[in-house]
Amino acid sequence: MLPVRVVTRSVARCPCMLRRYSSKPQGSDITSILSEPSWSVRSLLPDTTSRSPTSSITSKQLHHLLRLAALPSPATEEEERSMLETLESQIHFVKEMQSVDTTDVEPLCSIRDETLAAYKETSIGLDRLKDALAKERVSGRRKRIQRIEEEKTQRVEESIWDGDALKSASRTKGPYFVVETGSSVGGESAS
Repeated sequence: MLPVRVVTRSVARCPCMLRRYSSKPQGSDITSILSEPSWSVRSLLPDTTSRSPTSSITSKQLHHLLRLAALPSPATEEEERSMLETLESQIHFVKEMQSVDTTDVEPLCSIRDETLAAYKETSIGLDRLKDALAKERVSGRRKRIQRIEEEKTQRVEESIWDGDALKSASRTKGPYFVVETGSSVGGESAS
């Protein structure tokens, strides 16, 4: 079957919105599809029952990798064996991911939601700009746009604050606070 191309009007503006389907979408029930998993991450990990005795990573290579990563070397033989098994499973996982056939798959334009709904959500239209446009006016012969000055609302803090920082000080000397140190407490001066 030939691939079917689904094209909408918004694709003309953003070519990354193009979706290709290998077959026509079927009208299946979503709950029946999502009721049981179709695959598992465990399928990408090596089989635990059939461990191969030969490993592709040697103990020397493990110690070299640990030294490059500035990690401590394993304290015991058991800890080293555990590290080697973990590293082997990670290498197996990466190889499985690299073996996926990606022919005829176009890369994403960027890592984001590229659905039509997300495109509409992120686009800016006149309805979003109504409030900002209402605060502007056209003036002059060249029809320059100027922002209308708003009345500044007084904050609650401004009505409480009277601007006198020294009012609550116990001792002042002109426009300054007087801070008593340990030697000048009790009326003695340290001169």
